[in-house]
Amino acid sequence: MKSKYLTDALQRVPNIELLINLVSRRVRQINQGQRPLTHVEPRLEPVDIALKEISEGKLSYEIVEGETVEIANT
Repeated sequence: MKSKYLTDALQRVPNIELLINLVSRRVRQINQGQRPLTHVEPRLEPVDIALKEISEGKLSYEIVEGETVEIANT
């Protein structure tokens, strides 16, 4: 994992538990074949792709009381 992407993503989503959930869900989507929403360097891991998307504002989230976190592509 590249720490630069983690640092930048933490600025957008300061709650580490929420960030872990967002990254986990996005990694699952990427592993199932969804295309990255950002330019991807060769050999970039799915975790880094997800963190880069979050840090660039390509992904957002919404917390609905009593439900799970929803990820939206922006």
